[in-house]
Amino acid sequence: MNIPIDISNVVLKSQRLTLRAWRTSDVDDFFEYASVDGVGQMAGWVPHKDKQESLKIINMFIDKKKTFAIEYCGKVIGSFGIEKYNEESCPELQNYRARELGFVVSKKFWGQGIAPEATKRVIQYLFEELDVQILLCGYYTFNSQSKRVQEKCGFKFYKKELHKNQMGETQEAILNIMINPKYKDEIKL
Repeated sequence: MNIPIDISNVVLKSQRLTLRAWRTSDVDDFFEYASVDGVGQMAGWVPHKDKQESLKIINMFIDKKKTFAIEYCGKVIGSFGIEKYNEESCPELQNYRARELGFVVSKKFWGQGIAPEATKRVIQYLFEELDVQILLCGYYTFNSQSKRVQEKCGFKFYKKELHKNQMGETQEAILNIMINPKYKDEIKL
């Protein structure tokens, strides 16, 4: 089952990053990376057309209380969502505390270890502080960068599925899984 999430007062730090709630003052940084062709498409959304669109999405992030801003050297360079997984697609998880992770990083910072660093810190938070039992993380089959991040962080193949993205396209996707080590002997999937 999807556990409730509220990151509005949570700040996570790693070696180089701060993961924190979004602020409307982040709009310039957000638009800067979210408007770049090739960034949003990797996660299934269209590049932002203007700052108004970016601000609308920031307000949604703030309202839903489940998406971190990824800050590096005082600048927001990405987002990290603790999303609801599809309970219809994974009914076998109904008796476990679970969530699905999703992340986007500015193209300028690809290949610098930002996404794995943020992912590992969020996993630590969810497993140790919120006692999440299972995490899912997926990627479209064409997104080799996200595949590598998930492998580096310890996610394992769970299943292949078709996923309808925010652009209305159906894409082949891989769903990966990670079981909290604390529950490895109890959870058999």
